[in-house]
Amino acid sequence: PILYSYFRSSCSWRVRIALALKGISYDLVPVNLIKDGGQQFSAEFKALNPMQQVPALKIDGITISQSLAIINYLEETHPNPRLLPQDPKKRAQVRMIADHIASGIQPLQNLSVLKQMGEKKMEWAQNCIASGFQALEQILQHTAGRYCVGDEVSMADLCLVPQVANAERFKVDMGPYPTITRINKALLELEAFKISHPSRQPDTPAELRA
Repeated sequence: PILYSYFRSSCSWRVRIALALKGISYDLVPVNLIKDGGQQFSAEFKALNPMQQVPALKIDGITISQSLAIINYLEETHPNPRLLPQDPKKRAQVRMIADHIASGIQPLQNLSVLKQMGEKKMEWAQNCIASGFQALEQILQHTAGRYCVGDEVSMADLCLVPQVANAERFKVDMGPYPTITRINKALLELEAFKISHPSRQPDTPAELRA
């Protein structure tokens, strides 16, 4: 497999965690979203992913973009350890939380949107994340065990940790979100989350390395 990734991309991080958890080795091709006006806009990368976004994963003769689609494919082809619970209700909760983050928070504060916001980008990102986290904190109070849904790591957790990192980068006050904070801390102790961390990627700038 070949993963096209950017060290700081939260969507790429989700996929790196999934690959690490499932023990799938891969080659990483860095796509720098800032350098050269954004390497994702090159003709070569556009041919690979017409949406000009990371991540993209070349695997089993196909190219998949969109992080949740990639994670679902990995789940179906490498079922262990599972990232979706067997219980249909818990599975729905995992998908709900993953979608809440992947559709309801992250796109509103990603690079392409922030470019449009100009000087207000920090305030915009903080507001988008805070409103999403207010809802997520409430949801997690009903679903969480050690992790987002019960005591097993799931696709929801793969979305949570990179989003908390975004929140910290945009200086969001995490005080009002004790459940999110607790789960994030527990997940960051797991090896798959450590090795996939933005501070430990081949394309991480020297000053941001762990």
